[in-house]
Formats: sequence, C-alpha cells, structure tokens
Amino acid sequence: MKARIVVTLKTGVLDPQGKAIEAALKSFGINEVSGVRQGKVFDLEVASENREQAEATLKAACEKLLANTVVENYTVEIA
Repeated sequence: MKARIVVTLKTGVLDPQGKAIEAALKSFGINEVSGVRQGKVFDLEVASENREQAEATLKAACEKLLANTVVENYTVEIA
C-alpha cells in the first residue's frame, strides 16, 4: 500500500527557511510570492492489506520519528 505523509510547521511557529526562500524568490524578481512556509513530504510503502492498520502504523511513524509534534502537524494520505 502506498502512502504520503506531509509534515508542516504549526501556525504561529517561525519558519526561517520559508523566509529565506521568500527572500531568494524576491532576489530573482519573483515579487508576487509571499507567506512562504516550507515542509517535508515522505512517500512510503506499507506492507499491510488492512487500511486501518496501515494508517495506525504510519501515525506511529510520524509520532515517533517523522514529525516533531510540538511544532509540526502531519497528514497521512493512503493511495
């Protein structure tokens, strides 16, 4: 089973990488872009026939390793 996990910073958490990307875009003359926030995407394959079990496994992976739940949110999408 294929899955995608998207990890983003929570609202209100400072995003220095997003600010740096925004500044770089402006230095290239791309001035119409603002409010840049960066995140992470993980594409995984889960060896499970049961969708609920796969989702539980992926949530455990996020909670234990892939996301810092103090400052990040995550979403799990199963294809």
